[in-house]
Amino acid sequence: MLTECAVPLHPIFMPDFSIHASSIVDDGAIIGADTKIWHFAHICRGAKIGENCSFGQNTMVAPKVSIGNNVKVQNNVSIYSGTTIEDDVFLGPSCVLTNVSNPRSQVSRRSLYEETLIRRGATIGANATIVCGITIGRYAFISAGAVVTKDVPDYAMILGVPGRQRGWMSRHGHPLKEKDADGRFLCPESGYCYQETDGILVCIDIDEEDSLPENVATGAKSYREFYE
Repeated sequence: MLTECAVPLHPIFMPDFSIHASSIVDDGAIIGADTKIWHFAHICRGAKIGENCSFGQNTMVAPKVSIGNNVKVQNNVSIYSGTTIEDDVFLGPSCVLTNVSNPRSQVSRRSLYEETLIRRGATIGANATIVCGITIGRYAFISAGAVVTKDVPDYAMILGVPGRQRGWMSRHGHPLKEKDADGRFLCPESGYCYQETDGILVCIDIDEEDSLPENVATGAKSYREFYE
Protein backbone atom coordinates (compact mmCIF):
# COMPACT_ATOMS: atom_id res chain seq x y z
CA MET A 1 0.00 0.00 0.00
CA LEU A 2 1.19 3.53 -0.84
CA THR A 3 0.44 6.47 1.43
CA GLU A 4 0.39 10.09 0.27
CA CYS A 5 1.80 12.48 2.85
CA ALA A 6 -0.62 15.36 3.39
CA VAL A 7 1.63 17.45 5.64
CA PRO A 8 5.35 17.58 6.48
CA LEU A 9 6.03 14.59 8.73
CA HIS A 10 8.23 14.44 11.80
CA PRO A 11 7.00 11.64 14.05
CA ILE A 12 9.14 8.55 14.33
CA PHE A 13 6.37 6.07 13.38
CA MET A 14 3.53 6.39 10.89
CA PRO A 15 0.74 3.83 10.40
CA ASP A 16 2.37 2.15 7.39
CA PHE A 17 6.01 3.29 7.39
CA SER A 18 8.58 4.80 9.76
CA ILE A 19 10.46 8.09 9.57
CA HIS A 20 13.15 9.29 11.94
CA ALA A 21 12.27 12.50 13.76
CA SER A 22 15.17 14.36 12.12
CA SER A 23 13.91 13.68 8.58
CA ILE A 24 11.45 15.61 6.41
CA VAL A 25 8.84 14.25 4.03
CA ASP A 26 7.19 16.98 1.97
CA ASP A 27 3.47 17.29 1.37
CA GLY A 28 2.57 15.17 -1.67
CA ALA A 29 5.33 12.56 -1.44
CA ILE A 30 4.08 8.96 -1.72
CA ILE A 31 5.66 6.25 0.43
CA GLY A 32 4.90 2.52 0.44
CA ALA A 33 4.18 0.29 3.42
CA ASP A 34 7.04 -0.94 5.60
CA THR A 35 9.50 1.60 4.19
CA LYS A 36 12.00 3.03 6.68
CA ILE A 37 13.55 6.49 6.42
CA TRP A 38 16.43 7.16 8.80
CA HIS A 39 18.26 10.26 10.07
CA PHE A 40 18.39 13.60 8.22
CA ALA A 41 16.68 12.40 5.04
CA HIS A 42 14.53 14.57 2.76
CA ILE A 43 11.80 13.13 0.56
CA CYS A 44 10.51 15.86 -1.74
CA ARG A 45 7.00 16.61 -3.02
CA GLY A 46 6.10 14.39 -5.96
CA ALA A 47 8.56 11.61 -5.15
CA LYS A 48 7.12 8.11 -5.25
CA ILE A 49 8.69 5.34 -3.15
CA GLY A 50 7.52 1.73 -3.07
CA GLU A 51 7.12 -0.77 -0.27
CA ASN A 52 9.76 -2.26 2.03
CA CYS A 53 12.46 0.27 1.10
CA SER A 54 15.21 1.61 3.35
CA PHE A 55 16.81 5.07 3.18
CA GLY A 56 19.93 5.67 5.23
CA GLN A 57 21.26 8.79 6.88
CA ASN A 58 21.52 11.99 4.81
CA THR A 59 19.62 10.76 1.76
CA MET A 60 17.49 12.86 -0.58
CA VAL A 61 14.81 11.93 -3.11
CA ALA A 62 13.91 14.75 -5.51
CA PRO A 63 10.52 15.54 -7.09
CA LYS A 64 9.22 13.17 -9.80
CA VAL A 65 11.63 10.40 -8.87
CA SER A 66 10.06 6.93 -9.03
CA ILE A 67 11.45 4.15 -6.81
CA GLY A 68 10.19 0.57 -6.75
CA ASN A 69 9.83 -1.94 -3.95
CA ASN A 70 12.56 -3.39 -1.74
CA VAL A 71 15.13 -0.73 -2.71
CA LYS A 72 18.03 -0.18 -0.31
CA VAL A 73 19.61 3.31 -0.32
CA GLN A 74 22.66 3.66 1.89
CA ASN A 75 23.99 6.82 3.60
CA ASN A 76 24.76 10.04 1.70
CA VAL A 77 22.91 9.31 -1.56
CA SER A 78 20.91 11.93 -3.49
CA ILE A 79 18.46 10.73 -6.14
CA TYR A 80 17.68 13.55 -8.55
CA SER A 81 14.70 14.28 -10.80
CA GLY A 82 14.83 12.23 -13.99
CA THR A 83 15.80 9.02 -12.19
CA THR A 84 13.69 5.85 -12.20
CA ILE A 85 14.71 2.96 -9.96
CA GLU A 86 13.06 -0.44 -10.31
CA ASP A 87 12.53 -3.06 -7.60
CA ASP A 88 15.33 -4.66 -5.56
CA VAL A 89 18.03 -2.10 -6.41
CA PHE A 90 20.93 -1.47 -4.00
CA LEU A 91 22.54 2.00 -3.93
CA GLY A 92 25.80 1.89 -1.96
CA PRO A 93 27.09 4.57 0.42
CA SER A 94 27.89 7.93 -1.20
CA CYS A 95 27.24 6.78 -4.75
CA VAL A 96 26.45 9.65 -7.11
CA LEU A 97 23.55 10.05 -9.54
CA THR A 98 23.28 13.05 -11.88
CA ASN A 99 20.63 14.54 -14.19
CA VAL A 100 22.47 17.08 -16.41
CA SER A 101 25.51 16.11 -18.49
CA ASN A 102 26.84 19.65 -18.92
CA PRO A 103 25.86 21.66 -15.81
CA ARG A 104 26.62 25.37 -15.60
CA SER A 105 25.54 27.64 -12.78
CA GLN A 106 24.66 30.42 -15.26
CA VAL A 107 22.52 28.22 -17.53
CA SER A 108 19.17 26.90 -16.30
CA ARG A 109 18.36 23.39 -17.57
CA ARG A 110 15.53 22.51 -15.19
CA SER A 111 13.34 21.51 -18.13
CA LEU A 112 16.11 19.41 -19.65
CA TYR A 113 16.82 16.81 -16.97
CA GLU A 114 18.17 13.64 -18.57
CA GLU A 115 16.55 10.34 -17.68
CA THR A 116 18.45 7.56 -15.93
CA LEU A 117 16.96 4.10 -15.47
CA ILE A 118 18.35 1.63 -12.94
CA ARG A 119 16.70 -1.69 -13.62
CA ARG A 120 15.62 -4.43 -11.28
CA GLY A 121 18.18 -5.95 -8.93
CA ALA A 122 21.12 -3.76 -9.98
CA THR A 123 23.85 -2.86 -7.47
CA ILE A 124 25.62 0.50 -7.49
CA GLY A 125 28.74 0.25 -5.32
CA ALA A 126 30.01 2.74 -2.77
CA ASN A 127 31.30 6.02 -4.28
CA ALA A 128 30.41 4.97 -7.83
CA THR A 129 29.20 7.70 -10.20
CA ILE A 130 26.39 7.17 -12.71
CA VAL A 131 26.46 9.84 -15.42
CA CYS A 132 22.88 10.64 -16.44
CA GLY A 133 21.02 9.59 -19.56
CA ILE A 134 21.86 5.88 -19.40
CA THR A 135 20.29 2.57 -18.39
CA ILE A 136 21.82 0.18 -15.87
CA GLY A 137 20.61 -3.32 -16.75
CA ARG A 138 18.96 -5.88 -14.51
CA TYR A 139 21.29 -7.35 -11.87
CA ALA A 140 24.24 -5.37 -13.21
CA PHE A 141 27.00 -4.87 -10.66
CA ILE A 142 28.78 -1.49 -10.62
CA SER A 143 31.89 -1.80 -8.47
CA ALA A 144 32.92 0.69 -5.80
CA GLY A 145 34.34 3.90 -7.27
CA ALA A 146 33.50 3.15 -10.90
CA VAL A 147 32.38 5.96 -13.22
CA VAL A 148 29.68 4.77 -15.63
CA THR A 149 28.99 6.80 -18.78
CA LYS A 150 27.25 4.28 -21.06
CA ASP A 151 24.39 1.79 -20.95
CA VAL A 152 25.17 -1.37 -18.99
CA PRO A 153 23.84 -4.83 -19.98
CA ASP A 154 21.99 -7.16 -17.62
CA TYR A 155 24.35 -8.93 -15.19
CA ALA A 156 27.40 -6.97 -16.39
CA MET A 157 30.24 -6.38 -13.91
CA ILE A 158 31.62 -2.84 -14.36
CA LEU A 159 34.95 -1.74 -12.89
CA GLY A 160 37.22 1.27 -13.17
CA VAL A 161 37.35 4.86 -14.42
CA PRO A 162 35.89 5.06 -16.95
CA GLY A 163 33.79 2.02 -16.16
CA ARG A 164 34.26 -0.98 -18.43
CA GLN A 165 32.72 -4.41 -18.40
CA ARG A 166 35.08 -6.97 -16.88
CA GLY A 167 32.78 -9.97 -16.91
CA TRP A 168 29.44 -11.12 -15.56
CA MET A 169 27.96 -11.25 -12.06
CA SER A 170 25.30 -13.70 -10.94
CA ARG A 171 22.06 -12.61 -9.34
CA HIS A 172 23.66 -13.47 -5.98
CA GLY A 173 26.65 -11.21 -6.67
CA HIS A 174 29.35 -13.69 -7.70
CA PRO A 175 31.68 -13.42 -10.70
CA LEU A 176 30.79 -15.94 -13.41
CA LYS A 177 34.11 -17.15 -14.77
CA GLU A 178 34.24 -20.75 -15.92
CA LYS A 179 31.75 -22.47 -18.20
CA ASP A 180 30.65 -26.08 -17.85
CA ALA A 181 30.64 -28.69 -20.62
CA ASP A 182 27.39 -27.23 -21.96
CA GLY A 183 28.85 -23.71 -22.14
CA ARG A 184 26.92 -22.42 -19.12
CA PHE A 185 28.08 -20.45 -16.10
CA LEU A 186 27.25 -21.71 -12.61
CA CYS A 187 26.68 -19.47 -9.57
CA PRO A 188 28.61 -20.93 -6.61
CA GLU A 189 26.03 -19.78 -4.08
CA SER A 190 22.63 -20.45 -5.63
CA GLY A 191 23.57 -23.17 -8.11
CA TYR A 192 21.65 -21.29 -10.82
CA CYS A 193 22.91 -21.65 -14.38
CA TYR A 194 23.47 -18.74 -16.77
CA GLN A 195 23.75 -18.80 -20.55
CA GLU A 196 25.51 -16.20 -22.69
CA THR A 197 24.33 -15.76 -26.27
CA ASP A 198 25.62 -13.00 -28.55
CA GLY A 199 26.75 -10.88 -25.59
CA ILE A 200 23.49 -11.25 -23.65
CA LEU A 201 23.38 -13.19 -20.38
CA VAL A 202 20.21 -14.81 -19.04
CA CYS A 203 19.51 -17.04 -16.07
CA ILE A 204 18.22 -20.44 -17.16
CA ASP A 205 16.72 -21.42 -13.81
CA ILE A 206 14.69 -18.36 -12.84
CA ASP A 207 13.13 -15.54 -14.82
CA GLU A 208 14.70 -12.13 -14.28
CA GLU A 209 11.35 -10.68 -13.24
CA ASP A 210 10.62 -13.36 -10.63
CA SER A 211 11.45 -12.93 -6.94
CA LEU A 212 13.99 -15.26 -5.41
CA PRO A 213 12.55 -18.32 -3.65
CA GLU A 214 12.94 -18.20 0.13
CA ASN A 215 15.47 -21.05 0.19
CA VAL A 216 18.03 -18.94 -1.72
CA ALA A 217 17.06 -15.46 -0.50
CA THR A 218 19.25 -15.50 2.64
CA GLY A 219 23.04 -15.76 2.47
CA ALA A 220 24.66 -18.62 4.39
CA LYS A 221 28.29 -17.42 4.27
CA SER A 222 30.26 -14.33 3.32
CA TYR A 223 31.62 -13.56 -0.15
CA ARG A 224 35.23 -14.29 0.81
CA GLU A 225 34.36 -17.67 2.29
CA PHE A 226 33.40 -18.89 -1.18
CA TYR A 227 36.90 -18.22 -2.49
CA GLU A 228 39.19 -19.14 0.39
